[in-house]
Amino acid sequence: MATVNKNLSDYDKNSVPNAKDFRFGIVVAEWNDTITEGLFKGAIDALLENQVPAQHIIRWNVPGSFELIYGSKKMLQTQNVDAVIAIGCVIQGQTKHFDFVCEGVTQGIKDLNVQTDIPVIFCVLTDNTMQQSIDRSGGIHGNKGTEAAIAAIKMAYIRQQASLSHQIDNQHLLSSGAIQIEEGKPLELKE
Repeated sequence: MATVNKNLSDYDKNSVPNAKDFRFGIVVAEWNDTITEGLFKGAIDALLENQVPAQHIIRWNVPGSFELIYGSKKMLQTQNVDAVIAIGCVIQGQTKHFDFVCEGVTQGIKDLNVQTDIPVIFCVLTDNTMQQSIDRSGGIHGNKGTEAAIAAIKMAYIRQQASLSHQIDNQHLLSSGAIQIEEGKPLELKE
């Protein structure tokens, strides 16, 4: 198991970029709420600990883990955030429902990451037992919410740096005359 010999709450604070100017959305599934609330607590505590102002954190609830996809999509479209953390918990039952929900949520969150420019962090526990989920939402293995928040900060930073690099490259090309902008026409690269 991935959490063996690893505490999900452990991270090197010196490796976390400055997050004071970032905005984060957190979409939380209400199903298995004792677990998702623990994951949310881990995420919010880590964001606040890394200087994210409370007013830069937006929380939305959705009924279950499958609805995280739509909630995250709407968060991306309407809230001007730098990253979204999707928090849910699916526990194995006696039917194939578990497989369908896990697969759908995983693919849906992946699709949002491919289709948009804003990272969506997968913080959905897919455990065999309630005890495994307890252990990963503030229990003996730490808190996956903490890990997700640190991932969100790092991904927001990567997005910011990529955007700045792109702007600098374009500015250099413009100032060198390598590209020219004419009103109403697309950018043209001079040969």
